[in-house]
Parts: sequence; C-alpha cells; structure tokens
Amino acid sequence: MYGSFPGARPRRLRTTPTMRRMVAETRLHPADLILPAFVREGVAEPVPIQAMPGVVQHSLDTLRKAAVEAVSAGVSGIMLFGVPEDEKKDAAGTAGTDPDGILQVAIRAVKEEVGDDLVIMSDLCLDEYTDHGHCGVLDEHGRVDNDATLERYAEMAQVQADAGVHVVGPSGMMDGQVGVIRDALDQTGHEDVSILAYTAKYSSAFYGPFREAVGSSLRGDRKTYQQDPANTRESLRELALDLDEGADMVMVKPAGPYLDILAKVAESVDVPVAAYQISGEYAMIEAAAEKGWIDRDRAILETLTGIKRAGAHMILTYWATEVAKGL
Repeated sequence: MYGSFPGARPRRLRTTPTMRRMVAETRLHPADLILPAFVREGVAEPVPIQAMPGVVQHSLDTLRKAAVEAVSAGVSGIMLFGVPEDEKKDAAGTAGTDPDGILQVAIRAVKEEVGDDLVIMSDLCLDEYTDHGHCGVLDEHGRVDNDATLERYAEMAQVQADAGVHVVGPSGMMDGQVGVIRDALDQTGHEDVSILAYTAKYSSAFYGPFREAVGSSLRGDRKTYQQDPANTRESLRELALDLDEGADMVMVKPAGPYLDILAKVAESVDVPVAAYQISGEYAMIEAAAEKGWIDRDRAILETLTGIKRAGAHMILTYWATEVAKGL
C-alpha cells in the first residue's frame, strides 16, 4: 500500500552483485598495495617461515623474481627487510650500515631488476642486526640509548640511499628519528629519497611471527620505545612531531587492531597515510582458514577493505601480489 512502512528501503541497493559494485564506497586497487619482503643472507633457496604459511625468507634470486611478479600484478611498492647471518650480529648492528650488508645488496638487486617500476622501500632499523635484538644501541644500563641510536640511523639512511632506495622506513620509534634522517639524506645529496615515518607503531602481541621472519635475537620487550596500546593522543603527538621533522608519508602499525587510530591520523593530515597489516594479522587468517573456520579469500579482502575504508592510502600486506592479481 502507498505510504506503508518502510518507505526507505536501503536493500534496493544490495540486490545484485553489479548493483553492489556500482554503489561501493571503498575500492581496493593494486596500486594501494605494498609487499613486505624478507631477504636472508647466505641462502641459495627460499626458507619458509613456519608461523607465516606462504611467506619466505628470500634468496637474492627469488627476491628478484618476487619483485618482477609484484610489478606485473600492479603492486606499487616493496618494503625490504634484511636477515643477516647470525655471526654478523653485534651490539651496534654494524651489518646494518655495511654497504655490502644484506639489505643494501638486496636494494641494489631489486633496483637492477625492476628500476623505478616498483617503489623500493627499506626498513631503517637496527633490530635485525643487533645481537640483543633491540632497535638501537644500548647504554651501560642495558637501556636503548635514543641519541646514540640516532647517529646509527643517520648512517643507515646514507648507505640505503647510496644503494638506490626510493623510500626509507624508520621503524625504531626513537625520538627525533625523522629529523635526523632527513638531515642525513639531504646532507649527502639524497634530497629525493622519501621518508615513510612509522608514526604510530604500537607495542603489539601481533608481531610474534615477524620475530621468526627476521631471525630476531630479542631479549625482553620494546615497551620503552614502541607505543602503549592504551593510548590515542600519544599517536597524534607523534604525528605532529614526524610531520614537523619532514616526514613525507606516515604509517599506523599494526593496522587491524588500530583502525580507530588510522582514521584519526587520516583525518588529520594532508600527506599519504599507510597502514601495515602485520605478521600476526596474516597468521591468524591463514591459521583459521587452514582449519576451515573462515573463508580465506573473503577474509583477506574484508580486512584490507576495512583498512582502506578507515583511511589508508597505502597498505603493506603479505598478500599484496596475490590480491593485486585478483583485483
């Protein structure tokens, strides 16, 4: 009957797949995606990461192939993490600033393979290279020395830029890191190298599988420099500082548990915003899918759509190439 309840029927716009696609408010695109990749020194074949089914520690040859595959799928970037041989780790993480260290070798290999067809990004942090596993050098009391660590980050920025990286990603959460790195890059003729600031990086339980992925030697935790999961305003303060120090892009990490933070950051800035769907987020979906408890492909797309909907312009995800192919 005319005028009968309900007069408004939102379901009309959900009637068919084509209708739903037409009115979709959020769309994933391959160009949104960045592939994190691990490269391990001294291996001829890729090494599977047990806690992350389908992800490996690459050899240089398989890293090259992964980069080419990412380009072919339309992925925008690759974030490289180096995994040095254990005997090369030391208290200062010197393998991280060795021009012939594994990460610098990997940057050159990918640049040689794909040139500028992929935005080559590098993790700028010491944790993979220190024998204690922390993101900086330690003082006499065993605490991470912020300012001494900044000196090491400046060196890392220079060698990574010399190797040909397009973007450095300082992930150690040291106070002042973006400003020091910007100065180091500018003073060594690398003004065009961008900084993707790990602005809101929380001390999260979801990093667990990543520790295996990079062969971490960590003893203790990182709660004195990564952010407290209970805090919101702290992230906005970090955001203001990073932008003031010259960050070109900013990131929220992890992504899924911190969509509220991601939304606040995205609403507050006029620079590109990234979110990192981290190892634990990946592992949970893969494990539940293996058990038959969830639909793997739908869960992957749903989580990525949620991250994009919250405001991310770029998403780092271990599914980047797979999802890009599907899109």
